Amino acid sequence: MNANLLFERRKRRVRTQLRKKSHGRPRLSVYRSNLNIYAQIIDDVGGQTLAQASTLDTDLKGQLKNGAGVEAAKLVGQLIAARALEHGVTEVVFDRGGYIYHGRVKALADAAREGGLSF
Repeated sequence: MNANLLFERRKRRVRTQLRKKSHGRPRLSVYRSNLNIYAQIIDDVGGQTLAQASTLDTDLKGQLKNGAGVEAAKLVGQLIAARALEHGVTEVVFDRGGYIYHGRVKALADAAREGGLSF
């Protein structure tokens, strides 16, 4: 099997478990590319995005040397937590996709928890 197929299988497995355990809570989804990191809070029941943040936001653009590091992920985590609280969202389920929970993904999750989200 190639790496893309294995990634898709992991992503599908994670999301299946999240659907079983979410109990109507919104999902904090993370996408990690080589150059940036993106996060969005999705209401799967209503089918809409409640909040989003990324290293490409104008709020973060001047603070970052590049968007691919752990420090950038921490800032995105803080920003997504602040935007979620503005919309009244305090509890979410964390969707790491097919990514391993370490490095940038873990830094984003920890910063979101410090910002006031619980998962």
